Amino acid sequence: MKTQPFRPARTNYTILKQLCNLIPGHLVSTLAREHGVDEQARTFKPWSHVVALMYAQLTHAIGLNDVCDGLQMHAGYLATMRGATPPSRNNLSHSNKIRDAGMAEALYWAMMSHLMEQSPGFAKGRIRRGYLRRFHRSIYAIDSTTIQLVANCMDWAKHRRRKAAAKCHLRLNLQSFLPQCAIIDTARFHDNTKARELCARLQDGEIVVFDKAYVDFEHLKDLTDRSVWWVSRAKENLQYRVIKRLKTTDHSRVLSDEIIELTGVKSRSDYPCRLRRVVALVEVNGEDQVLEFLTNHLDWSAWTVAELYRCRWDIETFFKEIKQTLQLADFLGHNANAVQWQIWMGLLVHLLLRYLAYLHTWGHSFTRLFTVLRAVMWRLWHLGDLLNGYGTAKPPGRLCGHPEQAFLPGFA
Repeated sequence: MKTQPFRPARTNYTILKQLCNLIPGHLVSTLAREHGVDEQARTFKPWSHVVALMYAQLTHAIGLNDVCDGLQMHAGYLATMRGATPPSRNNLSHSNKIRDAGMAEALYWAMMSHLMEQSPGFAKGRIRRGYLRRFHRSIYAIDSTTIQLVANCMDWAKHRRRKAAAKCHLRLNLQSFLPQCAIIDTARFHDNTKARELCARLQDGEIVVFDKAYVDFEHLKDLTDRSVWWVSRAKENLQYRVIKRLKTTDHSRVLSDEIIELTGVKSRSDYPCRLRRVVALVEVNGEDQVLEFLTNHLDWSAWTVAELYRCRWDIETFFKEIKQTLQLADFLGHNANAVQWQIWMGLLVHLLLRYLAYLHTWGHSFTRLFTVLRAVMWRLWHLGDLLNGYGTAKPPGRLCGHPEQAFLPGFA
């Protein structure tokens, strides 16, 4: 049986152009004017800059020459993308260095708002599992990921003698799996110094979950005063006094459930209110571990507190997803502005691919979506036809045979 190879419908647009067309035509030029980038652009326009960095992410380009040569060899197709032009090495390097990276950040958030307006279901939220189905308010996870850099080239990012790194602090909506706040900075600052910025726009009744690295009792008191519910891990040196022991659930994996007061001089001054301390047996990487949780909500069941913290690990999946697909290892520039340009444009590519996966009900992994589009970037194929039909089961072929090929026992 011979199966026919999968052939998407042909079109006049390349896959890369169809991806770039998701960005409204006026958006990049408007943001370029707002951030003063258009005044710095003479031969290499802001739109060409955006397309070049998107191409660098999709191809995992390892250097400036890789980007410039690849786009130069497809200059004809590139020109059909609203007149984009291939850059020279110097133009691309100079643009990454001096053009305000705030434009790339603004483009990311503007595109997120635009895609949510285009398809409200994109950020509507997914059905949670287990105990989390009962929550009708947004649940956010806060964490950071470290992006290793080259210490001898990037002195601005040095945080140890022989190490340099940038850090991406993120507040992720666990319903839509989309970031709601992101801060890109050097790795020399402790995580809890960014907690206030990440939680600045949380609303009354919303829930935020974070690791113990973000525990700052003065900030936690501010969240409590704003009626924001939070769940975190307790630090090992926590000083407290038990006020009351609770019995909110018969779950066998809950070891203790208590109302406590802090007794440390500094912590007591920063957080004079009562807290909830839950100790539970939680599976981590296939092994059971005893974890100690803190929360300002005194009425949830103890196992709900543990379940809320467990859903925080979804943000680790998000970080793994972007690090496996985006180009966050080989940077096209050494200064802070160039690194920020590349990270924000990587997040933009991730957002566009997530939108395509939603739009075409992509049933495979995100990594496979990335590799498929990277392989056919310059093909004149219909993008929707490619994603809707790729990897699905085909009807069985028709077996053509001759009567003399049949074997019937008992007949000569």
